[in-house]
Amino acid sequence: MRIAVYCSSSQTIDQKYIELAQDLGAAIAARSWELVSGGGHISAMGAVSRGARQSGGRTIGVIPQRLVDIEFADKECDELHVVDSMRSRKAKIEDLSDAFIALPGGIGTLEELFEIWVGRFLKFHDKPVIILDPFDIYAPLATLIDHLEEHGFVKPGQRELLHWARTVDQALDIAAQ
Repeated sequence: MRIAVYCSSSQTIDQKYIELAQDLGAAIAARSWELVSGGGHISAMGAVSRGARQSGGRTIGVIPQRLVDIEFADKECDELHVVDSMRSRKAKIEDLSDAFIALPGGIGTLEELFEIWVGRFLKFHDKPVIILDPFDIYAPLATLIDHLEEHGFVKPGQRELLHWARTVDQALDIAAQ
């Protein structure tokens, strides 16, 4: 099983988010699963890969050449795919992965999460989409999704395709379903 993790590359986030990413990577490896990430070595993105490797796991990174050029690449990945754009990065991650977990993150994480969720609804894939949020960073998003559903903008069945988890084990158990 290969788990894609969407997460932050910001170097200004609290250490607890870095630790969450590292714990998730370690837990993926503990289940003898493989990690698929955005191929960066900093912040939560680097931490999830380091956590997996430190626990004996295999890591696959997918990164655009432009980010490699600015020395952002995680050169320790077991497999590093260098692609030409962010769009091709997302497509490759989707192809390589069996489930998707979003950690707290910014606009890039949200963009990846929304695209993969829409793809699930439109039946481009049938893989689990999970938000791992033990710190309630996405609580306003959950409220917004409820609000949009109340007003008919989130269609019946869309919300149910997005799973919420509070613990690493809970997220991985959902991924295994």
